[in-house]
Amino acid sequence: MRLKQFTASATATALATILTSQPSEAQTFGAKDVPQNDYVAVAAPFGQDNYQLLIIEQKSDEKACWSESGSNPVVVDPLLLNFNFSGICGRATDSNGYSIRIDGQDYGLDLLLQVVERNNELLLVGTPRGAQGEEVVVGSTNGMADGYLKIQLNPEWNFAKRTYEDRTLGHVYLAKTTGEQPIDVPFADVRRDIYREEIATAVSMGFVSGFQDNTFRPEAELTREQLVSIAIEALKAVPELNLTVSEQTNNAPYPDVNADRWSAGKIQWAKENDIVSGYPDGSFRPTQPVTRAELIAVENKVAQYARNQLGEMGDLPNTQNPISFSDTSNHWAADLVTQMSAYCGVASPLNELGTNFAPDQPAKRNYAAAATVRMLDCITDSEAVGLN
Repeated sequence: MRLKQFTASATATALATILTSQPSEAQTFGAKDVPQNDYVAVAAPFGQDNYQLLIIEQKSDEKACWSESGSNPVVVDPLLLNFNFSGICGRATDSNGYSIRIDGQDYGLDLLLQVVERNNELLLVGTPRGAQGEEVVVGSTNGMADGYLKIQLNPEWNFAKRTYEDRTLGHVYLAKTTGEQPIDVPFADVRRDIYREEIATAVSMGFVSGFQDNTFRPEAELTREQLVSIAIEALKAVPELNLTVSEQTNNAPYPDVNADRWSAGKIQWAKENDIVSGYPDGSFRPTQPVTRAELIAVENKVAQYARNQLGEMGDLPNTQNPISFSDTSNHWAADLVTQMSAYCGVASPLNELGTNFAPDQPAKRNYAAAATVRMLDCITDSEAVGLN
């Protein structure tokens, strides 16, 4: 059943009130536990079949701020709209008044709390504000009905109050504690990236870095010369390899790579050691985006080179079962992709979902960092000796 248009103008005006206080920098905030029964999250109807999150707080026992009836879904009567609730009730209606906090980290700048209808119920979700990131489901109404509906928070989610130094603020958190330590990400734009942990590892190992504006740009396409640089810097991180690559070269390695280009020395070394090759017309095309298949081909070459230098000959071992990708069977890199999927999962599905590898799609910086970390793990892990 669809919710009917909300027509009570006085109530709509009240719910549309925007709190004017602006949050400070997120990293300065703490959180305080609160009595859970003093708060309720409500899916409040507005406009034509739209909903917004309303959080009501019972501050004193003078009057009830809301009442509840029914089940699956629970219908809420927001009683605070019928009297002057100052000092008795609290109300938060937008991101100035509430936000998400997970494992001690404030995600107010990353996730926008929204109420959406799916499968005949309303879900409270944290939607990524940027192009990348994962949606977080906070709770649901467990059904549909007319009016205001209670949002039942999912397990591990609770209400909390934002704190600053020794002060408790009015801002309400939908807080979750998983017991995991928050990942110390080096750039704000990878905080919600699916590869954030491996990006953090890659940056700490030094084979990839961010930009001068303190961003990582995880969704940016990787170029051929950038991949060569990542591959060589990754090899330098392999213990006992003692790799030395000159940044300079006296001769142009390819007609379209001048000797004074920043990447010329690395491209020359990669060419001489069969890590990369040019195109049939003799060009290298250094600024051309790398496809995901080309990325995996280079990862394979790097792994083989490192193992050979360390005295480990033969094919790369299978450390896990290979993945049967649904879109690589007739591709030139089909065997390589399958092999590298069994080598510590270096090759994995697009965005880590489904069975598509998308071999001809451009390789993004986030996946390149992740694939390289996995490749290095397999080279250096003494337990990665292959399946029986």
